[in-house]
Amino acid sequence: MERSEKNGLVLLLLTILLPTFHYVYVGKIGLALLFFLTGGGFGLWYLIDIVRVIMSKFPDKDGRPIVL
Repeated sequence: MERSEKNGLVLLLLTILLPTFHYVYVGKIGLALLFFLTGGGFGLWYLIDIVRVIMSKFPDKDGRPIVL
């Protein structure tokens, strides 16, 4: 599978330090709005996203994995 051109380290830092903006970075604006309105899925979605980024299972808007 083709990898995304997005930087995994930037994605990880955005996920941890500026939650919601990691979805904007990968081009998922609708999910960014939903993430913001639910407070990161009441914190659970936030933790799951951190794990997904570390495991390189977080896709960009085209479904390509972003590798850390």
